[in-house]
Amino acid sequence: MFNKITPEQAGISSSIIKDFILTLEKNGSCTHGLIFLRDGEIFAEGYYKPFNKDFCHRMYSQTKSLVGVCIGLLEEEGKLSLKDKIVDYFPDKTDGKLPEFLSEQTIEDMLTMCTIGESPWWFMVDDPDRVHQYFNQKRRSVRPSGTLWEYDSPGSQVLCTLVERLSGKSLLEYLKEKLFDKMGVFQNAKVLKTPNGDSWGDSAMICTLRDMAAFGQFVMNYGVWNGERLMNEQYLKKATSKIVDNSNSNYAGYNFGYGYQIWRVGGNGFAFIGMGDQITVCYPDKKLIFACVADNQGATLPREIILSQLRDVVLPNISDTPLKENAKEYEELTVKLNSLSLKCVNGNEDSPMREEIDGMEYICQENDMGIQKFCFKFDGKTCGKFCYVNGQGYKEIPFGVNHNVFGKFPQYGYSNQVGGVKTADGFTYKDAVSLAWLQDNKLVLKVQIIDEYFGNMSAVFSFKDKFASAVFKSNAEYFLLEYDGWLLAKQV
Repeated sequence: MFNKITPEQAGISSSIIKDFILTLEKNGSCTHGLIFLRDGEIFAEGYYKPFNKDFCHRMYSQTKSLVGVCIGLLEEEGKLSLKDKIVDYFPDKTDGKLPEFLSEQTIEDMLTMCTIGESPWWFMVDDPDRVHQYFNQKRRSVRPSGTLWEYDSPGSQVLCTLVERLSGKSLLEYLKEKLFDKMGVFQNAKVLKTPNGDSWGDSAMICTLRDMAAFGQFVMNYGVWNGERLMNEQYLKKATSKIVDNSNSNYAGYNFGYGYQIWRVGGNGFAFIGMGDQITVCYPDKKLIFACVADNQGATLPREIILSQLRDVVLPNISDTPLKENAKEYEELTVKLNSLSLKCVNGNEDSPMREEIDGMEYICQENDMGIQKFCFKFDGKTCGKFCYVNGQGYKEIPFGVNHNVFGKFPQYGYSNQVGGVKTADGFTYKDAVSLAWLQDNKLVLKVQIIDEYFGNMSAVFSFKDKFASAVFKSNAEYFLLEYDGWLLAKQV
C-alpha cells in the first residue's frame, strides 16, 4: 500500500506538486501533512514539523464517513435495512412524544442527511446522552425526512451508536474486526468518547494520515483490498455517488451532491471532510487520492484552494502513462517536502516599542475574557513570554518572534478523552506559539493547539501612550472560549 514512486512515474510533473503546496501556503493554509497516491502508490508525502507520518491526528467529521461504511457492513450482515425507521432501534431513548416527523425517519435519510432537521449543538445541552437528546430535544424547525439536505452532525452520532448497539463492539473494534486488521491499518488509532461512554462517532477518530488515505483507497476500490473482497461493491458505489442534491450547502465546492456520509466534489470525485480541513479526496477515473490534515478553523479560503487546485491543475495534468523523469524538478520537490514546518505569524524583525513595553505591567478594564492584567517579557529580539492573570490565576505563554515555540497552553479545565467534560486534574493542551510585529506599535500573538483537540487563537495588541488595546479571536470546538473579545488596559 505504501510503496513510493516519483510523481513522474505516477504521470504528473514534480513541479506541479511543488506548486500545489506553495499555492496552499500562499493562500494561508495551516497544513499539518499531505499525501498523494496514484493507484495505491505514494508519489508525494510531507509533514509540517513537528508533525510526522506516525502522528495520530484528530480527523473530526471524516469519522462520519467511517460510520457510513459501518452501516453498510451491518446491512451486509442482515442486521438492519436502510429503510428501517431509526426510532425502532432506540425505544429506550425516547421519553414519549417525538418531534414531528421523526417517527418516519429512516436510516437512509440519516445517511444522506435528509433528516427532519439538526438538533441543538450538544455541548450547550445538559444531557450526557446524545442519542437521548436527538430523540427528545426540540429543534428550531422541522420538516418531513427525506426531503431537504441539511448537515446533521448529531444524526451521525446516532448512527455511530446504532453501529455499536448492533455489533456489540465499539466503533473502532468493529472496524478493526471487519476491515482494518485485514488491511494492516489504523493499528494505533483511537476514538474519543461522548459523556455517556459512546464513541464520539461524528467527530473524534484519531489516526494517521496514511490510515485515512488507505481507507480512501479501500472505498475507491469499492470494497477490495489486495485482491480480497472485504465488503460488497454495490453499497460503496452507491455511498460514493450523488444520492441527494445538496446545492443548498454553505460548503462551497462540496455541493456536487451527497451520498452516504460522503461528499461529492468537482472532477467526478468523492470526499471525506473534517472540520479544519481534514480532507481525503478520491478520483476513481484517475485512480488518484489526495489527503491532508490541517487546522484551518476560522478560514474558508484554503479548502476552496485545495479543491480548485486539484480540479483545475492536478487532474488535467495527470497522464495515463508515466512521464520522463526530471531529476531537477524532483529534487526541488523533495527538498520542499523535507523542509516543511508548521505555519507561524511573520512580521518585522523588531520594533522600538519592544524596549518600551518589555516587562511593563498593564492593568485591564473589566472585559468579557476576565483578563485582569498582563505584560510582555522579551528575551532579546527572538523570543519571550506573554504573562497575564485571569480567573484561574497567573499564567505564562512562551512565544518565538517569527517562529513557533512549543509548549503547553496554560488554561486548564478543557476536555481530554471525553468530549464536553471538563478536566479537574490540571491537564493542558500542547501548543505552538509565535509573535510578530505588524507595525512599530502593533503586534500579534498566535496560539495553535496541536493536541488531540485542535484550535487556534490570535490576539492583536496596539500600544499608544500608556494605553494598550487588544482584540482576541479564537477558533475551536468548545474551548478557547475564554480568549475571544476586546480589552483596554493602562500601563502601571
